[in-house]
Amino acid sequence: MLRKIIIFFLLTSFALTATACNTVKGLGRDIESVGNAGDKAV
Repeated sequence: MLRKIIIFFLLTSFALTATACNTVKGLGRDIESVGNAGDKAV
């Protein structure tokens, strides 16, 4: 029983980490594109 709970939490944390990685990467691209647009405007 305890083994199943530990495996569940490990898989859940892995899934959340993978999702957060994609989100941070997308956020970095958005910030970069805003910076590029600001440079072109000035």
